Amino acid sequence: MRKIYPMFLGIAMIACTSNPDQNVNENMPPINEVFVRFNEQSLRLDPLAANLSGVQQGMDTLPNYLSENYSQSFMNHYQSFIEELNKYKPEELNRDERLEYDFLNWYCNSMIQQGRLFETMLPINQMSGLNIDMRIIGMGGNIQPFETVKDYENWLSRLEDYAVWLDQALINMQKGIKIGYKQPKEITEKIIPQWESFHSTTAEENVFFTPIKNMPDEISYEDSVSLANKFKIMIIDLLTPRYEGITEFLKNDYLNNPRPTAGISSIPYGKETYEQLLKYHTTTDLSPDSIFNLGMSEVSRIRGEISNVMEEVKFKGTYKEFLEHIRTNPDLKPFTEPQQVIENFYSIHERIKPKLNELFSIKPRTPFEVRRTEAFREASASPEYSAGNPDGSRPGIFYIPIPNVPDYNINKDEALFLHEAIPGHHLEKMLTIENKKIPDFRKSIRVTAFVEGWGLYCESLGKELGLYSDPYQYFGMLNMEMFRAIRLVVDVGLHYKSWTREEAIQFHVDNMGLGMVRFVERYMVWPGQATSYKIGQLTILALRNRAEEKLGDQFDIKEFHNQVLKDGPIPLTLLEKKIDNWIGESLETN
Repeated sequence: MRKIYPMFLGIAMIACTSNPDQNVNENMPPINEVFVRFNEQSLRLDPLAANLSGVQQGMDTLPNYLSENYSQSFMNHYQSFIEELNKYKPEELNRDERLEYDFLNWYCNSMIQQGRLFETMLPINQMSGLNIDMRIIGMGGNIQPFETVKDYENWLSRLEDYAVWLDQALINMQKGIKIGYKQPKEITEKIIPQWESFHSTTAEENVFFTPIKNMPDEISYEDSVSLANKFKIMIIDLLTPRYEGITEFLKNDYLNNPRPTAGISSIPYGKETYEQLLKYHTTTDLSPDSIFNLGMSEVSRIRGEISNVMEEVKFKGTYKEFLEHIRTNPDLKPFTEPQQVIENFYSIHERIKPKLNELFSIKPRTPFEVRRTEAFREASASPEYSAGNPDGSRPGIFYIPIPNVPDYNINKDEALFLHEAIPGHHLEKMLTIENKKIPDFRKSIRVTAFVEGWGLYCESLGKELGLYSDPYQYFGMLNMEMFRAIRLVVDVGLHYKSWTREEAIQFHVDNMGLGMVRFVERYMVWPGQATSYKIGQLTILALRNRAEEKLGDQFDIKEFHNQVLKDGPIPLTLLEKKIDNWIGESLETN
C-alpha cells in the first residue's frame, strides 16, 4: 500500500446540526415515511430533476430557480426535514435506517450551509447551467418525450417558463455586477459565442426546432403544421429577443466589468463560500490549506514514481522530455482501426477476470459492453461509463471516443478501464441500481467524493489485478493520478489563494507537460468540485490501510470492498463510520 497521510486516518467531518434529543416523540411514524416524503417533496420542488430521475409528471413546467421566492422555498424545504429528523432518536433506529437518517441529515445541512447566492448570482457559464440543459433537452431524445401533440404542448409550456428564467438570469447578472458577483473575462469570452449561436440562424435551423423535424408519423398533418407554427413563434417572439438581450449584455456590460480574480476569492464572502463548497464536494471538514498541502505532497510523490519509470525504461532526458516522448512515441499508437481499440479493452477485461474473484465477492447482474462513442459527440467527448438497466434491457456501457485512430495512445488504457469500467463505475453504479434497499431519495443525489473516489481507487488496484507489468501502462496510471492531484493544488490556488488563470495553467505545464486550459476554466466556474476525486481515493485507501493494520490476518479484501460498495454512494463521514463499525464487529466475532 502507498503512503497514507495522517489527516486521512481520522477524517474531521461535517458536524450535523440536528439535535436528536429535542422534541422527541416516542410515537413518531416509521422513519422510512420521512424518506418517502422527502423524495416526493424534492421532486415537486424541482420537476426537471424529477424528470431526470424518470418521473414523468411536471413536463409542462419549470420553476424560476433564480428567484428569491424559489430560494426561500428551497431553504424551507431542507430546514423542515432537519426539524423532522430532530424528532427521532437515531440510536433507536436499525442499521439501515440509521444510515439513511445520517445521509439525509448530512444532505439537508449541506444544502443550507452552502446557500444559494453564489448559484443565483452567477447563473451561466461555459460548462453548465439551465440554458445548456434546455438546449440539450430541446433537441429531443432525452428526458422530454416528443411522441404526442400533448408532449409538444408540454414543451412549449415549459419554454414559456424558461423565458421567465432567462429574464431573471439577466436581472441577477445586472445586479451581480453592482455587488461583485461576476465572471472572469476569459470565461465571458467563452460564453458569448454560445449565446450568439442561438440567434444567428433561422427559426427552422434553431436547436429548439429539432423536435418538429423529428415529428412522429402518428401526429396528423394538421397538428404538425400547427405545432410547427407555434414553435416558430416561440423561437422568434419569445426566446430570440431574450437571447439577443443577454448576448448584448455579455458583450458590453459583463465583458467590460470582469471579476478581478480567476477564482471566487474576490466575490462577497468568496473564501467563506469556497470553504462551504469544499465541505459539500469532499464531504469532509478539511481546510483549503490542508487540501492544498496534500495536493503538493501528492504531486511530489507521483513525480518521484514517474522518475522511477523513466529509469526502468532507460529514458535519457528531462521529466518534460519524457512526457513529450510518451505523447509522440509511435509504439504507443499501434492501432489503425477503431475496432482494435475496442478489442484491446476487452482483452484487458479478460486479463483481470481471474484476479477479480480474489478481490470481489459481489458483482452486478447487469451485463457489460465496450462501445465507441457516437460520431455526433465523439470529437469533444471523454471516456465515460453509462449505467445499464437492472432488467437486462440495456447493459452497462463503457464509451470510448476514437476520433483519430492513428493518434490514439494506449498508455492509459489499463487504468482507464479499471476506473470507468470494471471494477470501477460498472460495479459501483450497477450494484447501487440493483440494490432495492436503497431509498429513492438517494438515487438522485450524486456523492462525487465517493463515486469518483472509488473510480480513482480502482486505478490503484492494477497490480493486484495482474496489470501494469508494462511500465508505460503504469505511467498511464500515474499520469491520470497526477491530473487529480494537481486539481487539489490548482482548485484551492484559484479560489482561495487568488492564483491567476495563467499560474494554474503553468502548474499543469510543469507537472503534466500540457496546460489543460479547458480544465482550468472548468475549475474556475465549478469551485471545489474537482477536489472530490482525490480526497475520495485517499480516504478509501486510508480506510483499507486502517482495516489491514487492525484486523491483521483477519482482514478480508473481498469483504472490505463489499462493505465499501454495498450501501451505495455515501458521504465519506458515513463511510468512515461504517468501516470502523465493521472493523470493531470483526474483532469482536473473531
